[in-house]
Amino acid sequence: MPKIPDIPAFGSAQVLTRFFLRLVILGVFAALGHRGFGKTLESMLILAFLYCICMAAVRREHPFGALLTHFDEAAAYLVVAQLVVWIS
Repeated sequence: MPKIPDIPAFGSAQVLTRFFLRLVILGVFAALGHRGFGKTLESMLILAFLYCICMAAVRREHPFGALLTHFDEAAAYLVVAQLVVWIS
């Protein structure tokens, strides 16, 4: 039976770039929301958290390893969401 190749791990720089790019995009969409910036951004960050957890499960990533993964990104989204709740 042929061996299935592993999915290459993304480097930490790619994960950080993806995180900050998504954060900017979510901020732009939250600014366009009708419920107010804080509430809309909070909701979108929670959805981003759920998306990252699902992607980490699909990719079978190890949480909090040597390289940054979707689990680390999900934890960062939760921290930012908590900051948004605290500020607004």
